[in-house]
Amino acid sequence: MNFEALNVLLEEKKYNEFIPLINSLNHVDIADFLQQLSDIPLYKVFRMLKKDIAADVFAELDSEFQQQIIDSMKDSEISSFIDTLAMDDTVNMLEEFPANVVDRILKSTTPELRKEINRFLKYPEGSAASVMTSEFVRIKSHFTVAEAVSYIRKTGIDKETVYVIYVTDSSRKLLGIVELKDLLFSSEDATIESIMDSAVISASTHDDQETVANMISKYDLLALPIVDSESRLVGIVTVDDALDVISEEATEDIEKMGAIVPSDKPYLKIGVFETWLKRIPWLLVLMISAAFTGSIITHYESALAQVVILTAFIPMLMGSGGNAGGQASVTIIRSLSLGEVRMGNIFRILWKELRVSLLCGLTLSVVAFGKVMLIDRASVGVASVVALALLSTVVLANLVGASLPILAKRIKLDPAVMASPFITTIVDAASLVIYFFFATKILGL
Repeated sequence: MNFEALNVLLEEKKYNEFIPLINSLNHVDIADFLQQLSDIPLYKVFRMLKKDIAADVFAELDSEFQQQIIDSMKDSEISSFIDTLAMDDTVNMLEEFPANVVDRILKSTTPELRKEINRFLKYPEGSAASVMTSEFVRIKSHFTVAEAVSYIRKTGIDKETVYVIYVTDSSRKLLGIVELKDLLFSSEDATIESIMDSAVISASTHDDQETVANMISKYDLLALPIVDSESRLVGIVTVDDALDVISEEATEDIEKMGAIVPSDKPYLKIGVFETWLKRIPWLLVLMISAAFTGSIITHYESALAQVVILTAFIPMLMGSGGNAGGQASVTIIRSLSLGEVRMGNIFRILWKELRVSLLCGLTLSVVAFGKVMLIDRASVGVASVVALALLSTVVLANLVGASLPILAKRIKLDPAVMASPFITTIVDAASLVIYFFFATKILGL
Protein backbone atom coordinates (compact mmCIF):
# COMPACT_ATOMS: atom_id res chain seq x y z
CA MET A 1 0.00 0.00 0.00
CA ASN A 2 1.19 3.54 -0.80
CA PHE A 3 1.51 5.61 2.37
CA GLU A 4 2.62 8.83 0.65
CA ALA A 5 -0.54 10.78 1.56
CA LEU A 6 -0.25 9.81 5.22
CA ASN A 7 3.43 10.74 5.33
CA VAL A 8 2.72 14.14 3.76
CA LEU A 9 -0.02 14.92 6.28
CA LEU A 10 2.30 13.95 9.14
CA GLU A 11 5.17 16.06 7.83
CA GLU A 12 2.87 19.07 7.45
CA LYS A 13 1.33 18.38 10.89
CA LYS A 14 -2.19 18.31 9.48
CA TYR A 15 -3.43 16.06 12.27
CA ASN A 16 -7.10 16.95 11.75
CA GLU A 17 -6.89 15.26 8.35
CA PHE A 18 -4.37 12.58 9.31
CA ILE A 19 -6.21 11.07 12.29
CA PRO A 20 -9.51 10.20 10.54
CA LEU A 21 -7.61 8.94 7.50
CA ILE A 22 -5.35 6.53 9.38
CA ASN A 23 -8.22 5.28 11.54
CA SER A 24 -10.17 4.42 8.39
CA LEU A 25 -7.51 1.97 7.21
CA ASN A 26 -7.34 -1.77 7.82
CA HIS A 27 -5.43 -2.52 11.03
CA VAL A 28 -2.82 -4.58 9.13
CA ASP A 29 -2.09 -1.62 6.83
CA ILE A 30 -1.86 0.71 9.82
CA ALA A 31 0.72 -1.58 11.40
CA ASP A 32 2.74 -1.59 8.17
CA PHE A 33 2.60 2.22 8.10
CA LEU A 34 3.78 2.55 11.70
CA GLN A 35 6.71 0.20 11.14
CA GLN A 36 8.01 2.27 8.22
CA LEU A 37 8.11 5.54 10.17
CA SER A 38 11.56 7.06 10.55
CA ASP A 39 11.32 10.77 11.41
CA ILE A 40 8.45 10.54 13.94
CA PRO A 41 8.45 8.16 16.95
CA LEU A 42 6.06 5.30 16.34
CA TYR A 43 4.36 5.58 19.73
CA LYS A 44 3.33 9.18 19.07
CA VAL A 45 1.36 8.16 16.00
CA PHE A 46 0.04 5.06 17.77
CA ARG A 47 -1.61 7.29 20.39
CA MET A 48 -3.66 8.92 17.62
CA LEU A 49 -5.51 5.66 16.95
CA LYS A 50 -8.94 4.89 18.36
CA LYS A 51 -8.84 2.57 21.36
CA ASP A 52 -10.50 -0.42 19.66
CA ILE A 53 -8.36 -0.03 16.53
CA ALA A 54 -5.15 0.38 18.54
CA ALA A 55 -5.48 -3.09 20.09
CA ASP A 56 -5.80 -4.78 16.69
CA VAL A 57 -2.91 -2.76 15.26
CA PHE A 58 -0.69 -3.55 18.26
CA ALA A 59 -1.18 -7.29 17.71
CA GLU A 60 0.18 -6.96 14.14
CA LEU A 61 3.39 -5.12 15.10
CA ASP A 62 6.79 -6.78 15.46
CA SER A 63 7.86 -7.26 19.08
CA GLU A 64 10.48 -4.49 18.97
CA PHE A 65 7.82 -1.95 17.97
CA GLN A 66 5.42 -3.30 20.59
CA GLN A 67 8.09 -2.76 23.22
CA GLN A 68 8.60 0.84 22.07
CA ILE A 69 4.91 1.50 22.69
CA ILE A 70 4.88 -0.22 26.08
CA ASP A 71 8.03 1.67 27.15
CA SER A 72 6.29 4.96 26.29
CA MET A 73 3.36 4.21 28.63
CA LYS A 74 2.95 4.90 32.31
CA ASP A 75 2.15 1.95 34.56
CA SER A 76 -1.46 3.09 34.89
CA GLU A 77 -1.80 3.23 31.10
CA ILE A 78 -0.35 -0.25 30.64
CA SER A 79 -3.05 -1.84 32.79
CA SER A 80 -5.96 -0.36 30.84
CA PHE A 81 -4.25 -1.05 27.50
CA ILE A 82 -3.52 -4.72 28.26
CA ASP A 83 -7.23 -5.13 29.10
CA THR A 84 -8.07 -4.23 25.48
CA LEU A 85 -5.82 -6.95 24.01
CA ALA A 86 -6.95 -10.48 23.26
CA MET A 87 -5.44 -12.98 25.69
CA ASP A 88 -3.49 -14.86 23.00
CA ASP A 89 -2.04 -11.57 21.70
CA THR A 90 -1.00 -10.61 25.24
CA VAL A 91 0.71 -13.96 25.82
CA ASN A 92 2.49 -13.85 22.44
CA MET A 93 3.75 -10.37 23.25
CA LEU A 94 5.07 -11.34 26.68
CA GLU A 95 6.88 -14.38 25.29
CA GLU A 96 8.94 -12.04 23.08
CA PHE A 97 9.71 -9.35 25.64
CA PRO A 98 12.74 -9.18 28.00
CA ALA A 99 12.11 -10.32 31.57
CA ASN A 100 12.24 -6.80 33.03
CA VAL A 101 9.55 -5.56 30.62
CA VAL A 102 7.35 -8.60 31.33
CA ASP A 103 7.74 -7.98 35.06
CA ARG A 104 6.67 -4.36 34.66
CA ILE A 105 3.59 -5.32 32.63
CA LEU A 106 2.48 -8.03 35.05
CA LYS A 107 2.87 -5.67 38.04
CA SER A 108 0.65 -3.14 36.26
CA THR A 109 -2.24 -5.54 35.58
CA THR A 110 -5.03 -6.61 37.91
CA PRO A 111 -4.49 -9.74 40.06
CA GLU A 112 -7.18 -11.62 38.10
CA LEU A 113 -5.62 -10.84 34.72
CA ARG A 114 -2.14 -11.57 36.05
CA LYS A 115 -3.27 -14.99 37.22
CA GLU A 116 -4.81 -15.74 33.83
CA ILE A 117 -1.69 -14.61 31.94
CA ASN A 118 0.61 -16.67 34.17
CA ARG A 119 -1.54 -19.74 33.57
CA PHE A 120 -1.05 -19.39 29.82
CA LEU A 121 2.67 -18.70 30.12
CA LYS A 122 3.19 -22.00 31.95
CA TYR A 123 2.12 -24.09 28.99
CA PRO A 124 4.95 -25.63 26.91
CA GLU A 125 6.11 -23.64 23.90
CA GLY A 126 4.68 -25.08 20.70
CA SER A 127 1.71 -26.70 22.45
CA ALA A 128 -1.93 -26.11 21.58
CA ALA A 129 -2.41 -24.23 24.86
CA SER A 130 0.41 -21.81 23.99
CA VAL A 131 -1.57 -20.42 21.03
CA MET A 132 -5.11 -20.66 22.42
CA THR A 133 -7.25 -17.85 23.77
CA SER A 134 -9.62 -17.94 26.73
CA GLU A 135 -11.91 -15.35 25.17
CA PHE A 136 -14.84 -17.40 23.92
CA VAL A 137 -18.55 -17.64 24.68
CA ARG A 138 -19.64 -20.47 26.96
CA ILE A 139 -23.28 -21.28 27.72
CA LYS A 140 -25.25 -23.95 29.59
CA SER A 141 -27.26 -26.72 27.92
CA HIS A 142 -30.49 -25.81 29.74
CA PHE A 143 -30.55 -22.30 28.24
CA THR A 144 -33.27 -21.56 25.73
CA VAL A 145 -32.29 -20.04 22.40
CA ALA A 146 -33.68 -16.67 23.56
CA GLU A 147 -31.64 -16.82 26.78
CA ALA A 148 -28.52 -17.80 24.85
CA VAL A 149 -28.86 -14.91 22.39
CA SER A 150 -29.41 -12.46 25.26
CA TYR A 151 -26.35 -13.81 27.06
CA ILE A 152 -24.18 -13.54 23.93
CA ARG A 153 -25.24 -9.92 23.43
CA LYS A 154 -24.15 -9.11 26.99
CA THR A 155 -20.84 -10.99 27.05
CA GLY A 156 -19.75 -11.55 23.45
CA ILE A 157 -18.59 -8.06 22.51
CA ASP A 158 -15.01 -8.62 23.74
CA LYS A 159 -14.71 -12.27 22.73
CA GLU A 160 -12.38 -13.59 20.02
CA THR A 161 -15.30 -15.09 18.12
CA VAL A 162 -19.07 -15.56 18.54
CA TYR A 163 -19.62 -17.62 15.41
CA VAL A 164 -19.25 -20.81 17.46
CA ILE A 165 -20.71 -21.08 20.96
CA TYR A 166 -19.48 -23.73 23.41
CA VAL A 167 -21.83 -25.66 25.70
CA THR A 168 -20.43 -26.78 29.07
CA ASP A 169 -21.75 -28.15 32.35
CA SER A 170 -21.19 -26.65 35.80
CA SER A 171 -17.64 -28.07 35.95
CA ARG A 172 -16.75 -26.59 32.51
CA LYS A 173 -16.76 -30.01 30.84
CA LEU A 174 -17.34 -29.59 27.12
CA LEU A 175 -20.73 -31.02 26.09
CA GLY A 176 -21.23 -29.65 22.60
CA ILE A 177 -21.16 -26.67 20.28
CA VAL A 178 -23.78 -24.42 18.68
CA GLU A 179 -23.11 -22.26 15.65
CA LEU A 180 -24.50 -18.74 15.60
CA LYS A 181 -26.61 -19.51 12.52
CA ASP A 182 -28.32 -22.35 14.43
CA LEU A 183 -29.36 -19.87 17.11
CA LEU A 184 -30.65 -17.41 14.53
CA PHE A 185 -32.82 -19.97 12.75
CA SER A 186 -34.10 -21.97 15.74
CA SER A 187 -37.22 -21.40 17.78
CA GLU A 188 -36.66 -19.04 20.73
CA ASP A 189 -38.21 -21.62 23.07
CA ALA A 190 -35.92 -24.46 21.95
CA THR A 191 -33.28 -25.54 24.45
CA ILE A 192 -29.61 -25.45 23.61
CA GLU A 193 -29.38 -29.16 24.42
CA SER A 194 -31.88 -29.92 21.64
CA ILE A 195 -29.96 -28.06 18.92
CA MET A 196 -26.32 -28.44 19.94
CA ASP A 197 -23.87 -30.74 18.17
CA SER A 198 -22.43 -33.14 20.74
CA ALA A 199 -19.95 -34.74 18.31
CA VAL A 200 -17.30 -32.14 19.08
CA ILE A 201 -13.84 -32.18 17.55
CA SER A 202 -11.36 -30.99 20.16
CA ALA A 203 -7.67 -31.09 21.06
CA SER A 204 -5.72 -31.38 24.29
CA THR A 205 -3.71 -28.56 25.86
CA HIS A 206 -0.43 -30.44 25.30
CA ASP A 207 -1.08 -31.42 21.66
CA ASP A 208 1.41 -29.96 19.20
CA GLN A 209 0.32 -26.61 17.74
CA GLU A 210 0.96 -27.86 14.20
CA THR A 211 -1.38 -30.81 14.81
CA VAL A 212 -4.08 -28.39 15.95
CA ALA A 213 -3.57 -26.15 12.92
CA ASN A 214 -3.85 -29.15 10.60
CA MET A 215 -7.06 -30.24 12.36
CA ILE A 216 -8.59 -26.80 11.77
CA SER A 217 -7.61 -27.04 8.11
CA LYS A 218 -8.81 -30.64 7.73
CA TYR A 219 -12.25 -30.09 9.28
CA ASP A 220 -12.75 -26.51 7.94
CA LEU A 221 -13.24 -25.11 11.45
CA LEU A 222 -13.41 -21.47 12.49
CA ALA A 223 -12.08 -22.45 15.91
CA LEU A 224 -11.00 -25.62 17.71
CA PRO A 225 -11.83 -26.11 21.40
CA ILE A 226 -8.92 -27.03 23.68
CA VAL A 227 -9.61 -29.22 26.71
CA ASP A 228 -7.51 -30.34 29.66
CA SER A 229 -6.94 -33.90 30.88
CA GLU A 230 -10.40 -33.92 32.47
CA SER A 231 -12.19 -32.76 29.28
CA ARG A 232 -12.77 -29.28 30.72
CA LEU A 233 -12.84 -26.47 28.19
CA VAL A 234 -9.92 -24.11 28.82
CA GLY A 235 -9.59 -22.24 25.52
CA ILE A 236 -9.94 -22.21 21.76
CA VAL A 237 -7.54 -21.89 18.83
CA THR A 238 -9.00 -19.72 16.09
CA VAL A 239 -8.38 -20.04 12.37
CA ASP A 240 -6.26 -16.87 12.21
CA ASP A 241 -3.92 -18.28 14.86
CA ALA A 242 -3.83 -21.58 12.97
CA LEU A 243 -2.69 -19.75 9.84
CA ASP A 244 0.12 -18.11 11.83
CA VAL A 245 1.20 -21.52 13.15
CA ILE A 246 1.19 -23.07 9.66
CA SER A 247 3.28 -20.16 8.36
CA GLU A 248 5.78 -20.45 11.25
CA GLU A 249 6.06 -24.23 10.91
CA ALA A 250 6.54 -24.01 7.15
CA THR A 251 9.32 -21.43 7.64
CA GLU A 252 10.96 -23.63 10.27
CA ASP A 253 10.81 -26.69 8.01
CA ILE A 254 12.32 -24.75 5.10
CA GLU A 255 15.20 -23.58 7.32
CA LYS A 256 15.83 -27.10 8.60
CA MET A 257 15.70 -28.49 5.07
CA GLY A 258 18.32 -25.92 4.14
CA ALA A 259 20.54 -27.08 7.03
CA ILE A 260 19.94 -23.92 9.09
CA VAL A 261 19.05 -23.80 12.78
CA PRO A 262 15.50 -22.31 12.81
CA SER A 263 14.93 -18.75 13.97
CA ASP A 264 11.74 -17.01 15.07
CA LYS A 265 12.93 -13.60 13.83
CA PRO A 266 12.59 -12.03 10.36
CA TYR A 267 15.77 -12.21 8.25
CA LEU A 268 16.60 -8.50 8.50
CA LYS A 269 16.14 -8.55 12.30
CA ILE A 270 18.86 -11.18 12.80
CA GLY A 271 22.42 -9.93 13.25
CA VAL A 272 25.43 -11.24 11.33
CA PHE A 273 26.86 -13.09 14.34
CA GLU A 274 23.53 -14.74 15.16
CA THR A 275 23.09 -15.78 11.51
CA TRP A 276 26.58 -17.31 11.59
CA LEU A 277 25.71 -19.27 14.74
CA LYS A 278 22.60 -20.69 13.09
CA ARG A 279 24.35 -21.77 9.90
CA ILE A 280 27.77 -22.97 11.02
CA PRO A 281 26.76 -26.11 13.01
CA TRP A 282 25.26 -27.91 10.04
CA LEU A 283 27.98 -26.62 7.71
CA LEU A 284 30.58 -28.20 9.99
CA VAL A 285 28.66 -31.49 10.20
CA LEU A 286 28.20 -31.65 6.44
CA MET A 287 31.81 -30.69 5.78
CA ILE A 288 33.13 -33.43 8.06
CA SER A 289 30.74 -36.01 6.60
CA ALA A 290 31.76 -34.96 3.08
CA ALA A 291 35.34 -35.82 4.02
CA PHE A 292 34.33 -39.48 3.74
CA THR A 293 33.53 -38.84 0.09
CA GLY A 294 37.07 -37.61 -0.44
CA SER A 295 38.42 -40.70 1.32
CA ILE A 296 36.55 -42.95 -1.08
CA ILE A 297 37.98 -41.13 -4.11
CA THR A 298 41.47 -41.35 -2.61
CA HIS A 299 41.02 -45.08 -2.05
CA TYR A 300 40.24 -45.61 -5.73
CA GLU A 301 42.89 -43.18 -6.98
CA SER A 302 44.81 -45.90 -8.78
CA ALA A 303 41.66 -47.01 -10.62
CA LEU A 304 40.98 -43.45 -11.75
CA ALA A 305 44.58 -43.16 -12.95
CA GLN A 306 44.03 -46.16 -15.27
CA VAL A 307 40.78 -44.82 -16.75
CA VAL A 308 40.98 -41.06 -16.27
CA ILE A 309 37.69 -40.40 -18.09
CA LEU A 310 35.82 -41.95 -15.16
CA THR A 311 36.62 -38.81 -13.18
CA ALA A 312 34.55 -36.67 -15.56
CA PHE A 313 31.31 -38.47 -14.68
CA ILE A 314 31.58 -38.26 -10.89
CA PRO A 315 29.81 -34.84 -10.57
CA MET A 316 26.94 -36.03 -12.79
CA LEU A 317 26.54 -39.22 -10.78
CA MET A 318 26.64 -37.52 -7.37
CA GLY A 319 24.41 -34.66 -8.50
CA SER A 320 21.74 -36.96 -9.94
CA GLY A 321 21.72 -39.09 -6.80
CA GLY A 322 21.44 -36.09 -4.52
CA ASN A 323 18.65 -34.58 -6.61
CA ALA A 324 16.69 -37.85 -6.65
CA GLY A 325 17.04 -38.28 -2.89
CA GLY A 326 16.06 -34.67 -2.31
CA GLN A 327 12.89 -35.05 -4.39
CA ALA A 328 11.82 -38.13 -2.44
CA SER A 329 12.62 -36.62 0.98
CA VAL A 330 10.79 -33.34 0.33
CA THR A 331 7.71 -35.24 -0.87
CA ILE A 332 7.63 -37.47 2.22
CA ILE A 333 8.40 -34.62 4.65
CA ARG A 334 5.49 -32.62 3.27
CA SER A 335 3.17 -35.65 3.42
CA LEU A 336 4.17 -36.28 7.03
CA SER A 337 3.45 -32.69 8.02
CA LEU A 338 -0.01 -32.91 6.42
CA GLY A 339 -0.74 -36.24 8.08
CA GLU A 340 -1.06 -38.02 4.73
CA VAL A 341 1.46 -40.75 5.62
CA ARG A 342 2.73 -42.33 8.85
CA MET A 343 5.17 -44.99 10.03
CA GLY A 344 2.72 -47.78 9.22
CA ASN A 345 2.83 -46.80 5.54
CA ILE A 346 6.60 -47.22 5.20
CA PHE A 347 6.48 -50.43 3.15
CA ARG A 348 3.88 -49.01 0.76
CA ILE A 349 6.01 -45.89 0.41
CA LEU A 350 9.21 -47.84 -0.27
CA TRP A 351 7.46 -50.08 -2.80
CA LYS A 352 6.14 -47.03 -4.63
CA GLU A 353 9.49 -45.22 -4.51
CA LEU A 354 11.27 -48.36 -5.76
CA ARG A 355 9.10 -48.43 -8.89
CA VAL A 356 9.36 -44.68 -9.42
CA SER A 357 13.14 -44.76 -8.97
CA LEU A 358 13.49 -47.64 -11.45
CA LEU A 359 11.61 -45.64 -14.08
CA CYS A 360 13.61 -42.47 -13.35
CA GLY A 361 16.90 -44.38 -13.13
CA LEU A 362 16.34 -46.26 -16.38
CA THR A 363 15.49 -43.02 -18.19
CA LEU A 364 18.59 -41.28 -16.88
CA SER A 365 20.88 -44.25 -17.50
CA VAL A 366 19.75 -44.65 -21.11
CA VAL A 367 20.36 -40.96 -21.78
CA ALA A 368 23.71 -41.09 -19.95
CA PHE A 369 24.79 -44.19 -21.91
CA GLY A 370 24.07 -42.40 -25.17
CA LYS A 371 25.89 -39.26 -24.06
CA VAL A 372 29.00 -41.15 -22.96
CA MET A 373 29.10 -43.09 -26.23
CA LEU A 374 28.19 -40.37 -28.73
CA ILE A 375 29.45 -37.15 -27.18
CA ASP A 376 32.27 -38.22 -24.87
CA ARG A 377 33.46 -40.95 -27.31
CA ALA A 378 34.15 -43.35 -24.46
CA SER A 379 34.12 -47.13 -24.71
CA VAL A 380 31.08 -49.36 -24.24
CA GLY A 381 32.57 -50.53 -20.95
CA VAL A 382 32.83 -47.00 -19.52
CA ALA A 383 29.33 -46.16 -20.77
CA SER A 384 27.98 -49.30 -19.09
CA VAL A 385 29.68 -48.42 -15.80
CA VAL A 386 28.17 -44.93 -15.84
CA ALA A 387 24.68 -46.18 -16.80
CA LEU A 388 24.54 -48.98 -14.22
CA ALA A 389 25.97 -46.80 -11.46
CA LEU A 390 23.46 -44.07 -12.26
CA LEU A 391 20.53 -46.49 -12.18
CA SER A 392 21.66 -48.01 -8.86
CA THR A 393 22.37 -44.61 -7.30
CA VAL A 394 18.95 -43.18 -8.19
CA VAL A 395 17.19 -46.25 -6.76
CA LEU A 396 19.22 -46.08 -3.56
CA ALA A 397 18.77 -42.31 -3.25
CA ASN A 398 14.99 -42.54 -3.57
CA LEU A 399 14.75 -45.28 -0.95
CA VAL A 400 17.02 -43.39 1.46
CA GLY A 401 15.22 -40.10 0.83
CA ALA A 402 11.82 -41.68 1.46
CA SER A 403 12.71 -43.74 4.52
CA LEU A 404 14.89 -41.39 6.60
CA PRO A 405 12.18 -38.74 7.28
CA ILE A 406 9.77 -41.46 8.42
CA LEU A 407 12.38 -43.04 10.68
CA ALA A 408 13.21 -39.60 12.08
CA LYS A 409 9.55 -39.08 12.91
CA ARG A 410 9.51 -42.47 14.61
CA ILE A 411 12.32 -41.54 16.99
CA LYS A 412 10.77 -38.13 17.75
CA LEU A 413 13.05 -36.05 15.50
CA ASP A 414 11.78 -33.41 13.11
CA PRO A 415 11.59 -35.08 9.65
CA ALA A 416 12.74 -31.82 8.05
CA VAL A 417 16.21 -32.48 9.47
CA MET A 418 16.48 -35.43 7.06
CA ALA A 419 16.26 -33.19 4.03
CA SER A 420 18.39 -32.55 0.99
CA PRO A 421 21.79 -31.57 2.55
CA PHE A 422 21.85 -34.54 4.92
CA ILE A 423 20.59 -37.06 2.37
CA THR A 424 22.86 -35.69 -0.35
CA THR A 425 25.91 -36.32 1.84
CA ILE A 426 24.87 -39.94 2.40
CA VAL A 427 24.04 -40.52 -1.26
CA ASP A 428 27.30 -38.92 -2.45
CA ALA A 429 29.38 -41.43 -0.52
CA ALA A 430 27.18 -44.37 -1.54
CA SER A 431 27.17 -43.36 -5.20
CA LEU A 432 30.98 -43.39 -5.33
CA VAL A 433 31.13 -46.86 -3.79
CA ILE A 434 28.59 -48.08 -6.35
CA TYR A 435 30.43 -46.34 -9.19
CA PHE A 436 33.80 -47.87 -8.38
CA PHE A 437 32.23 -51.28 -7.74
CA PHE A 438 30.90 -51.40 -11.31
CA ALA A 439 34.15 -49.92 -12.65
CA THR A 440 36.13 -52.66 -10.93
CA LYS A 441 33.87 -55.47 -12.12
CA ILE A 442 33.29 -54.32 -15.71
CA LEU A 443 36.61 -52.67 -16.53
CA GLY A 444 38.73 -55.04 -14.43
CA LEU A 445 40.51 -52.24 -12.56
